[in-house]
Amino acid sequence: MSKQRYADWFRALTGHAPRPWQAALAERSACEDLQLRIPTGFGKTLGVLAAWAWNRLVLGNQTWPRRLVWCLPMRVLVEQTVDVAQKALAAVSASSPGIPTPSVVALLGGADAGAWHLAPEAPAVLVGTQDMLLSRALNRGYGSGRARWPIDYGLLNQDALWVLDEVQLMDVGLCTSAQLQAFRQTLAPRALRPARSWWMSATLQPAWLESVDTSALLRATAKISIPAEAQTGALWDDVTKPLAVKEAAPEAWPELVAEQVLVHGKGKLTLVVVNTVRRAIDLHGKLRKALQGHVAPEEVRLVHSRFRPHERKQWREAFLNRDSVPAGGRVVVATQVVEAGVDLDACLLVSELAPWSSLVQRFGRAARGGGNARVVVLDPRLEDKKARPYEPRDLEGSRQALLQLSDVSPLAIERFERDLLAAEVAGPAAEGSTTAAPLTVSSLYPKASHPLLLEREWHELFDTTPDLTGADLDISRFIRSGDERDVQVFW
Repeated sequence: MSKQRYADWFRALTGHAPRPWQAALAERSACEDLQLRIPTGFGKTLGVLAAWAWNRLVLGNQTWPRRLVWCLPMRVLVEQTVDVAQKALAAVSASSPGIPTPSVVALLGGADAGAWHLAPEAPAVLVGTQDMLLSRALNRGYGSGRARWPIDYGLLNQDALWVLDEVQLMDVGLCTSAQLQAFRQTLAPRALRPARSWWMSATLQPAWLESVDTSALLRATAKISIPAEAQTGALWDDVTKPLAVKEAAPEAWPELVAEQVLVHGKGKLTLVVVNTVRRAIDLHGKLRKALQGHVAPEEVRLVHSRFRPHERKQWREAFLNRDSVPAGGRVVVATQVVEAGVDLDACLLVSELAPWSSLVQRFGRAARGGGNARVVVLDPRLEDKKARPYEPRDLEGSRQALLQLSDVSPLAIERFERDLLAAEVAGPAAEGSTTAAPLTVSSLYPKASHPLLLEREWHELFDTTPDLTGADLDISRFIRSGDERDVQVFW
């Protein structure tokens, strides 16, 4: 395949040349399992979509699966990815007349996915939450009739390219995706058209996928990242994000954030990210009062996961995008829902202390298009239950890391983590004697303990017969962890 031919096609599709990693991804002659660790703002979604469309649709390469299965941890990310996929594939059809136009299907709770399963021979892009997709891959499709389970199971486990995006938010679903791919590999010689898996995130760690069943799979899985020598040019050398860490109780945050907005964010976009919905609601109300006369009250926005779907629907067009900032500026107060997949370019980012993987994602919402941004991390020094939804030990790792940084641009973070990894490989002797445990990459990105899907259990799922009580085998522990206590009441 001509590199220039792909570059010309990509430029016609997007208006700009592909990044080197995007071109390398599309130039792979065969589709294989991959781990993609690419920083935020470097075009992961478009790079993957273009690679699949180029090989499967434009070139007609049969070694690339006909179904692209995009698995995401949150429904807000599904809605955004569906929109990106529809626009990109419409551009592909316009630039390459005669190629098959794939359907884009959203698999969400409460949404009608249509009859995509009636055309198994046609290319399709299926975008869904991990609940909807992993349950179907386990022959227990949530929101799907029992008669459909084997059909969805077959279509998602053969001739499918799974893209597991923003894996740092998937908890046990990430482990299950790796186990499933390992089991598929054992059956690959008998599979008519095998399935592949791509795991991707700005903070992806190979250790997150490791188990006794996945060791052989991971040894053969290629890894794509941006090497140190290529970390130059746009979004590397032209980005600075000076960091300030401030210890303050949550009661003092409204005044502190308002002061930062007036000094660093007036007339621009300020993003404030906190860890709980209750804290976000409280901070939003007090900020509106503190900023009266400086920022229009309607431009102090609130974003969290408990808004209803019709309320969330207009967010991205109205204010969750980099091109919608009014002349008077805007302040967005949000929870973790903006950590991934949101195309914001804040000039001031204020974040509550969080685990390192979450902080790196939040840092990616500032100076996303290059330039400078001010970053402030608020450390409330909370302990035990007050630190929820995170554990104090995870926050302590972030606290230690931030003490060693004065800038959190992509280049600064990459260099910091490379130095940590080099020290970790060298061992304790190279670090000198110390009473405290040294900071390491593995401690910044810990591997959580989750229920592991065993091959025996996977085979048992082939039987969809209910037990004597009429119940089905519960697979929820393999899809999402945590206690869900929210309810919806209808009257």
